[in-house]
Amino acid sequence: MADSVFLSGDRIDLRPIEEDDLEFLQREINDPRIWRAIGRSRPVNGPQEREFFENVVCDDDTVNLLIVADSSPVGTIGLNAIEWETRQAEIGYWIAPEHHGQGYGTDAATRLVAYGFDQLGLHKITARVFEFNEPSRRLLESVGFTREGVHRDDVFVDGAFQDTYWYGLLEDEWRSETE
Repeated sequence: MADSVFLSGDRIDLRPIEEDDLEFLQREINDPRIWRAIGRSRPVNGPQEREFFENVVCDDDTVNLLIVADSSPVGTIGLNAIEWETRQAEIGYWIAPEHHGQGYGTDAATRLVAYGFDQLGLHKITARVFEFNEPSRRLLESVGFTREGVHRDDVFVDGAFQDTYWYGLLEDEWRSETE
């Protein structure tokens, strides 16, 4: 059901991604302002988006949600690479370009981090961001993440090698920030 809210934020709601959302996801993921920022180098067609939905979104070892503001989708956020034994996961997100700068990503990340620590019992949440993606780095730092390291010339994006900055947030750090 497209209106089933899973987590509510101050400005957004997070709900499960449904098949009806695939057109929005495909359209936005092919926008250069999105695919560059997440390190994609090839376009995504309808069958590929459906395969992503079936193999990743519907996987029990990830949490992938649609970010919705005023009943309209504005992006996605998820906890991926969940390692239940070590209680770690990686957060990833993107916001459609026409909704950048409105605080939706920060609100969504804050809600999902709280869910990861409070409901999933995670100990650490990590994130990766390219050196050129200053807005994403600021978002992570505003939620409490600390830059832990750099993988130099890690990926080839938009005709050049880019460093990847690794971020981490431990549960006890997050709790001390929120109390």
